[in-house]
Amino acid sequence: MKKGLKKWSLFPVLAALAVVLSGCGEEYISALRPSGAVGKEQFNLLLLAASIMTLVVVVVSVLYLVAFAKFRRSKLGEDYMPKQVEGSHTLETIWTVIPIILLLILSVPTILATYKFADVSAMDEVDENGDPKALTINVTAKLYWWEFEYPQYGIVTAQELVVPTNEKVYFNLKAADVKHSFWIPAIGGKMDTNVENVNKFYLVFDKESAGLNDGEGVWYGKCAELCGPSHALMDFKVKSLNRDDFDAWVAAMKATEGKTASADSTDLGERTFAQNCLGCHAVSAVTPAGAAGPNLATFGDRNRVAGYLEHTKENVEAWIKDPEKYKPGNLMTGKYKELTDEEISAVADYLLGLSVEK
Repeated sequence: MKKGLKKWSLFPVLAALAVVLSGCGEEYISALRPSGAVGKEQFNLLLLAASIMTLVVVVVSVLYLVAFAKFRRSKLGEDYMPKQVEGSHTLETIWTVIPIILLLILSVPTILATYKFADVSAMDEVDENGDPKALTINVTAKLYWWEFEYPQYGIVTAQELVVPTNEKVYFNLKAADVKHSFWIPAIGGKMDTNVENVNKFYLVFDKESAGLNDGEGVWYGKCAELCGPSHALMDFKVKSLNRDDFDAWVAAMKATEGKTASADSTDLGERTFAQNCLGCHAVSAVTPAGAAGPNLATFGDRNRVAGYLEHTKENVEAWIKDPEKYKPGNLMTGKYKELTDEEISAVADYLLGLSVEK
């Protein structure tokens, strides 16, 4: 009786797990609701694999139940001896050929898709003026944030990737410290970012992110490789825009060229930032990649603080005051002197004012 109760006690656990997993079905983060050509093809391969596995389970279960019902001892008696089929060429052929056919059905489209997704030859194509035909973005994963460089435009951003819709966007993926993995669940991927080599692939964004109300107008990106104590908090956001809006965003980013913070400013926030933060964080998008800290030119346009906290002044202040509390192991901790509450509040106001979209 107790064993039976223990078995039934698993059902509440499974029910709770189902409720938790249902939260993964939101369009802005769900790999099961793809919104990109790559993600859709990967999802179709997933359905194909699941269908084959389901077919095998159903067939084996049916054979088992038929044998269980037809040849049970109570029906045929104690002395019944079923027909011996050991060494049957027919049966051996059947259970050898059928798995081979199922593996071919699964492997052929998988291999074709793998080579298709790996074809990044268009990254090197140029037009008559020598300009690249396709958009290429250099992605650098760091502890615990993301840098995005647009080499053909000469701009850099961090934590929020901005891309055009309905065209292939190519990525050069690398890591600055340890192995990470770049993944936008609803769009496609994922692929490792390594320190010793550059991985390349492409994605297509079919839909503008502005309509993602639950996701606050962004797709969610994740690090899919355990990289340290704050791995689970290493999120980034993606804004997908139509080509005209994307070009306008690029122009606004370029317009920040030469912008900096002055240590002599009358604004307490700007002055404090220049004295304590400017050595690691740029406030102009037109800067070289590879900075020690995230580029903050678009900080006021972001959807999250530190990639995952709600984008409010209170959270900005809390992050500045004690970044280790929110992302253990981050490389910002201890890099600046202890600031007063007034200075922290002023810096938060200054950061929230850094915008290219408003």
